[in-house]
Amino acid sequence: MVWEIAKRASPQNGWGALKNSQKLYNNINSETDPYRVLIETVLSQRTKDENTEKAFKSLFSHYKNVFEISKLKPQDLYDLIKPAGMYKQKSERIINISKILIENYNGTVPDELEELIKLPGVGRKTANIVLYVSFSKEALAVDTHVHRISNRLGWVKTKTPEETEVQLKKIIPSELWGPLNGSMVNFGQKICKPISPKCMECFLNEVCPSKRVYKNKSR
Repeated sequence: MVWEIAKRASPQNGWGALKNSQKLYNNINSETDPYRVLIETVLSQRTKDENTEKAFKSLFSHYKNVFEISKLKPQDLYDLIKPAGMYKQKSERIINISKILIENYNGTVPDELEELIKLPGVGRKTANIVLYVSFSKEALAVDTHVHRISNRLGWVKTKTPEETEVQLKKIIPSELWGPLNGSMVNFGQKICKPISPKCMECFLNEVCPSKRVYKNKSR
């Protein structure tokens, strides 16, 4: 379990492993405006960070807020957000989200999970990112990186990100829920990759139960 792994990784601090991962692989979001964070997270779905950044900057260099974007047609966004991939689907989602925010929430982004996941294309991961980054709420966003790494480390034994979120909340202090996503995403991109993870470079390689499996596969 996470308790034992953390203690073994840093005997002086029971949560040293998690805190070290946040220091080494911190991924701080400089944007905090709820609407912009929401749209940026929608753009980030199934694409790389650098592509998200290009699309996000392009979009908001032309249109400044939810009111302007809600009046557009999907085709107006195609060229602007094309770097993010799935640009037709994402364009439609962004405009539909914007219209719903205008019609149902007076142009503001709701700060409740139940309301956020009513928006098209917004699941628990996206909603929890918005809640933590924009509203400073204790929210745990579980994407493929968090799901994969938590299972590899033996913290949980789950089959879906939704199951992982439930189980992690039982064993991780709530003050670590928010920072965990950014740290694990960065860590998962650089070290604990989906294919051919860099186990020998990992600061948790002495306590990770999956190291032997992936070390043998790399031979």
